[in-house]
Amino acid sequence: MPRKDITLNPHVAALPPYNAGMNIAAARKLSGRDDIAALASNENPDGCSPKVMAALAGVNPSRYSDPACTTLRGALSTKVGVASDRIVIGNGSEDMIAAICRAVLCPGAPVATVSPGFGLHEIEALANGATVDKVPMRADLDFDVPAIVAALSKAPAIFFLSSPSNPVGPALNTASLEQILAAVSHQTLLVLDEAYFEYADDETPDGLELLSGSGLNYVVLRTFSKAYGLAGLRVGYAVFSDDRLARAVSSSKTPFNVNSVAQIAAVAALDDDAWMKSSVASMTGERARVAEALVSMGLRAAKSQTNFLFIDVGLDSQKAFGHLLSHGIIVKPWKEKGYETFIRMTIGTPAENDRFIAALHMLIAR
Repeated sequence: MPRKDITLNPHVAALPPYNAGMNIAAARKLSGRDDIAALASNENPDGCSPKVMAALAGVNPSRYSDPACTTLRGALSTKVGVASDRIVIGNGSEDMIAAICRAVLCPGAPVATVSPGFGLHEIEALANGATVDKVPMRADLDFDVPAIVAALSKAPAIFFLSSPSNPVGPALNTASLEQILAAVSHQTLLVLDEAYFEYADDETPDGLELLSGSGLNYVVLRTFSKAYGLAGLRVGYAVFSDDRLARAVSSSKTPFNVNSVAQIAAVAALDDDAWMKSSVASMTGERARVAEALVSMGLRAAKSQTNFLFIDVGLDSQKAFGHLLSHGIIVKPWKEKGYETFIRMTIGTPAENDRFIAALHMLIAR
């Protein structure tokens, strides 16, 4: 009997791959080194608050988590000043992106975003049958605000915008973000991805504050993976313009998908703001130091309000990746067309950053 092949969803079958950072185990195997500096996935080298570790000591894994994340939503409601029925918790903010696309998009719906951008802004939209228009950043690696305004004039169903930008690094200032908000139609859901919000300087606007009272349909995404150091637990959240949108997106994700450990850890992390701010201050100091070293080597890096640098190394990014890996350093080589000479490097500990600077200097000195 001839085999009858299963018909795959054509939207999913045609998806571009997600450019994930190499994990430490794979790096050890390929490099033959045990001393790996993991500088590809924008994790917090300081780990997480001691309050988190203390809170996890009594976790009982035999019980299901609270599917509504009631305690965590209450803590976030107090922190951001928004009613808890407008907050949805997800298995990382990536989960929120997928749920938003499932709740909003129909096949053929137009979506717009910025390029280079976070891969899942495109991938999750395509998985739901949408078309995606990408607005390139300027040659100086900053936002092209007039081009974004032009894209918004077409009233896409969703506009994904990360500020601070992932993978490039800059953040929109207040005037630029206000100009963009003025161009958003009521037919467009603006998804402002603020995964790196805690790392931005005081001049970077708080998207929630600007959007409050705007009358727009919006979502602001934030995460515990970066500044709070909970990347391995996968917990992020979305703040919606109204409870109707929040209910629709909540219904679009699976129940119990934010585990009890993640919920407890996130509540404890919020209770130690001082630890988070100290970690961020240490990282921003190191970010400036590494950026200065790059300038001294004649290399170009985008200005950054994040915990990483987007660097033009002037040669094939895969070659740079291979050289750095041979020195036990993982970075993310960029593969997007037009950016094949760029790598994204996470700011690590001072010692890890020194190793990166020395290895990169060896590469460009060849």
